[in-house]
Amino acid sequence: MERRTIGAAALSVGAVGLGCMPMSWAYSTSRQRGEESLRAVHRALDAGSSLLDTADMYGPFTNELLLGRVLKERRADAFVSTKVGLLVGDQHIVANGRPGYVRRACDASLRRLQTDVIDLYQLHRADPEVPVEETWGAMAELVRAGKVRALGLCAVGARSSRRPGTRLHDATVRQLERVQQVFPVSAVQAELSVWSPEALETLLPWCEARSVGFLAAMPLGNGFLTGTLTPGEGFEADDLRARHPRFTAEMMAANQPIVAGLRRIARRHGEHVTPAQVALAWVLSRGRQVIPVPGAKRERWVAENAAAAGLRLADEDLAEIAGLPPAQGSWD
Repeated sequence: MERRTIGAAALSVGAVGLGCMPMSWAYSTSRQRGEESLRAVHRALDAGSSLLDTADMYGPFTNELLLGRVLKERRADAFVSTKVGLLVGDQHIVANGRPGYVRRACDASLRRLQTDVIDLYQLHRADPEVPVEETWGAMAELVRAGKVRALGLCAVGARSSRRPGTRLHDATVRQLERVQQVFPVSAVQAELSVWSPEALETLLPWCEARSVGFLAAMPLGNGFLTGTLTPGEGFEADDLRARHPRFTAEMMAANQPIVAGLRRIARRHGEHVTPAQVALAWVLSRGRQVIPVPGAKRERWVAENAAAAGLRLADEDLAEIAGLPPAQGSWD
């Protein structure tokens, strides 16, 4: 697989990563099977998808434990990215950016992952009660201690803090400017997909100008852009999409022209090319520092996603995607 680099330190990873959250968190628990997920992680590493993206809150903790079983055998094949800063309680999630907590959380993640170093340690969310510089400073200490190789900031929750009249990532850019003064940012993780392209406005240009890696979260639109979801079929109660405005039967039906466009382009590239691969190829085409991190928990989807790294979209394909109707329905 093609390799791409993260940050000024030029940390090398496969062009397509693996989002491990669906294996343990946020999607239907009845479909979560540990052994099958383990095989999926091994398949990803075999295919060159070396970046494994997790967080201590996924489970909580169980996703890191699962990855630890793989890393114990194949640490040299993997680029480990995990996150800190969110605590999961009963029906609620709270931020914790206190330096002492950050240090303890890192040690706990290292134990669960069965490794002595985390390649990329990301701040999952800033704590409104703690200056972000203090949290980032504690994370920088972990780099100097040899427990972490590089730092990243996760901006996936930017929508919830967006103020009226501002662009989606304006607050994120201001936050990045602050922490950059404390210790270099190597990577930013945020949404980027055919139906959620807002990061192209300000956030991706900020990363490009500073050689900061960009991890594209939800590049398949939580599964919608794969074309495998049926409007009205419904989701299990514990699946995040069951309460998501874009995943009502009405909105899924309204946004089918987007999937239809991806399917047309896929057919032009061969009978075995899928809409999901076209969606990932579009993300890959946004810049050399962009690494899509699609979530998956089955070997089949992991292999399909990895193969998208070899798909090159023509100018006419990109023009057709640019001409697709914008997604309908709130993403909040």
